[in-house]
Amino acid sequence: MKKSENYEKIAINVKSHNLLKKLLQENSILEIIMQQSKNETEALIGVRNWVLETIKDNKTALAYYKGEISGHEAIKGLKWKDYAGIRILDYIDNADREFEDLNTGTTTVSNPIKMLWLAVQFGTGGGQPDFFNDMLHLFRQFSDRSARVLPTKKTVEGWMNRYPSGLDPRVVLLREENRDRIINIIIDKIDNGAIKDKFYKFEKNMTRKEKFSLALNWWKTKRFHLRFAVRDPDDLNEMLGYSLDPDTMKILYDAKETGIPFFVNPYYISLLNVRSPYYAIGADLAIRDYIIYSKELVNEFGKISAWEKEDKVEPGKPNAAGWILPFHHSIHRRYPEVAIMIPDTMGRTCGGLCSSCQRMYDFQSGHLNFDLDKLKPNQKWGDKLKQIMDYYENDAQLRDILITGGDALMSSDASLIKILDSIYEMANRKHESNKKRKSGKKYAEIVRIRLGTRLPVYLPQRMTPELIKILSDFKKKAVKIGIRQFVIQTHFESPMEITPESKNALDGFLSAGWIVTNQLVFSASASRRGHTAKLRQALNKVGVLPYYNFTVKGYMENSHNFATNARSVQEQIEEKVYGLPDEKYYDQISDIPENAESAIETIQKLRTEMDIPFLATDRNVLNLPGVGKSLTFRVISITRDGRRILEFDHDATRRHSPIINKMGKVIIVESKSTSEYIQQLCDMGEDISEYDTVYGYSIGETEPRMAIYEYPEYKFKITDKMTNLEID
Repeated sequence: MKKSENYEKIAINVKSHNLLKKLLQENSILEIIMQQSKNETEALIGVRNWVLETIKDNKTALAYYKGEISGHEAIKGLKWKDYAGIRILDYIDNADREFEDLNTGTTTVSNPIKMLWLAVQFGTGGGQPDFFNDMLHLFRQFSDRSARVLPTKKTVEGWMNRYPSGLDPRVVLLREENRDRIINIIIDKIDNGAIKDKFYKFEKNMTRKEKFSLALNWWKTKRFHLRFAVRDPDDLNEMLGYSLDPDTMKILYDAKETGIPFFVNPYYISLLNVRSPYYAIGADLAIRDYIIYSKELVNEFGKISAWEKEDKVEPGKPNAAGWILPFHHSIHRRYPEVAIMIPDTMGRTCGGLCSSCQRMYDFQSGHLNFDLDKLKPNQKWGDKLKQIMDYYENDAQLRDILITGGDALMSSDASLIKILDSIYEMANRKHESNKKRKSGKKYAEIVRIRLGTRLPVYLPQRMTPELIKILSDFKKKAVKIGIRQFVIQTHFESPMEITPESKNALDGFLSAGWIVTNQLVFSASASRRGHTAKLRQALNKVGVLPYYNFTVKGYMENSHNFATNARSVQEQIEEKVYGLPDEKYYDQISDIPENAESAIETIQKLRTEMDIPFLATDRNVLNLPGVGKSLTFRVISITRDGRRILEFDHDATRRHSPIINKMGKVIIVESKSTSEYIQQLCDMGEDISEYDTVYGYSIGETEPRMAIYEYPEYKFKITDKMTNLEID
């Protein structure tokens, strides 16, 4: 890790000078401190004394700054200017501290007040315009020049109305046009010999109408979409009616040359607008950003660092969370109660590649790919599956298994049956073994099974009556041995992804008694005002419960899709708040998993009774690069190019590996500045005045988990012992 350059002698540019001039004009006390201080130490002391004198009357603010109090109740006692005062004090307390910046591969040293002093005294300090713009907003907040005016429910609903759902009849017709165009392209390729396939072919003398009718039936099958998935930029552009611009095509060509996999199936391509009618302008941006790669991803591919350190596994040795795992790539683990299983089957791949995929590091190494033939399970998989089940069976705290990948439902029906049967048999053995153990010595039993899949979005044709029967049959027998929660954990990124096809898939899951929860990745395009709120509403209408709202993780490779953590807090406080349920309805919400078949009716009834536009059962969080999820942070510094440096605490509302007691706090250097993020929104056509308060959100607190996501209680006392754990 290289050290960053010495910024003290770097001259600031004209734009930075103008922003500094404005900052001093608006803050006469700050100007006096900066001009009269003989060195940076005097400047730090002067600003510190000024800030402490200003906020001393609010005992809550001082206690929060000192870390004497925390949590949601404490933060409610902070005034808007207190956020700024605490941040300035944190800047001073962390002056000249070194931070590892994995975005740039350097160690950065930051001292914002010193940078201001150098700029005033010498016109140096290296501060770039985004740095000064952030400082300008900070001191406006501190001096009460900018106030926080929270949007009303009516305003939020107005923002939501900007985004149509994929169930809107006009959008449905638009997608049918896209489907027909793509089908006709494929027919032409078969006719001219560009595509030769023993299954997808036409009989001699078939009319065009007959060919189209046959291809329309193919469209309804999973196999068709995997067979004709686009793997080349030119093919994608053709499928999109040659609507991609030259700059985008250049990025896609570079991505292919760099070795980034490319895999987009015809169904998902049909969700992109080739022409944007007045009612859907920009509505597909969140979808488009998932398949159109960014320059940053192309530049970083090959140098991507693994974000989640516990995903680095050496069999037989503890990972970053302290868990000893038997294999490199088949089990991931963070928490005592949960283990992620990635099968050696087609489930190791996906129905498409998301540009900000958390496993892009594995695609980079070649461990994950789209060579579907090579991903068919071999004889060794049966032996490995048995070892995985032995690991689960002999773990004292495990109660929740998440089968993912890749994508759990990319596995064939036969493979999925084998996996589920193995889990059932393991869970039953664990249940029987517990009968021989005394109270207080019993092992946790399996109570929750989850399937992680994006196929309801990418490839809803996978959800066949045969698959639904497999899930239904498994639940019927699994409940008899104590498994009580059956969850399809999916990932809708946009209300435009909720289509008649995806709704049919979701209806099938609910009819089988499995609830469906959603994990949104809060990308820049998905972070537009009202977009996430509208997604929650659209999901509710098809019986899906929001689960997590994730900040985009990763470093510079994902910076295009990154929305700042401040925006996540802003969304939580200013938009999601109108969908938070009253506590008196918690029990009714918690009953939904056991009555999944009536989820749509139950959610609608609850929304009506509470008079809320959507039911917000999710939490806004970031997957930390250490262990766990959290949105408990403070902005403690800022780089000279305006990127904020956040200090995260672990989520105090859930149980962790005991290793977190030794880990301390986690530092995140964001990959873009707030100003850069705002400019990106402007480029999307957003009115940036609607986002004014985003600069001021420099403190976050993790929301408590909704009761619906808690594990059911056992009728017996389990052991406190943790197995498969080793902490030095």
